[in-house]
Amino acid sequence: MQDPEIITQAIANNVRATRAHRGLTLDALAARSGVSRGMLVQVEQGRTNPSVSTLTRIASALGVTVARLVEVGDVPMVRIVPKADVVTFQQGETQARLLVGADTPMILELWDWRLAPGEHHDGDAHPAGTREMLTVLAGELTLSVFGKTHVIGADDAVLFTADRPHRYANEAGEELRFVMVVAEPREAPDQ
Repeated sequence: MQDPEIITQAIANNVRATRAHRGLTLDALAARSGVSRGMLVQVEQGRTNPSVSTLTRIASALGVTVARLVEVGDVPMVRIVPKADVVTFQQGETQARLLVGADTPMILELWDWRLAPGEHHDGDAHPAGTREMLTVLAGELTLSVFGKTHVIGADDAVLFTADRPHRYANEAGEELRFVMVVAEPREAPDQ
């Protein structure tokens, strides 16, 4: 049986991390969950052992299970994502597959992108401090960041700050394929 203090700390870490990942302030989570801001502060600081009812309301407001909030291990030693579980976003000929992601200790995402000739994707600005790194597997990527355009060829790699709008474009005559990692810092508002 787990030590109650370890579970209390796991709940504190998981609630705080999930709230930050969702971009919610303590006030917004309080409004969504019906749990007072003061209670949320106590939960996130590990100063209270919340009731099942309180945990259920918090979990529901965060869109996760109660099991996720009481999970003691941060990250499994090995996490396999079967091909059938890979999430694919399709728009025209553009295809972006989120291969795997993690939310602790920072938000990380691994993507596989395909763009047909003439296609582009406009990326919104991510939170401050977000970095993207990618390598082109086939074709040629025209990357625009902060008003500057860069051409990245097959087998080349690039790292850039993605906290401003950016564009991935295929201005060449063949299909473009690249693999990208997005690394977003984990900073919780109201901490």
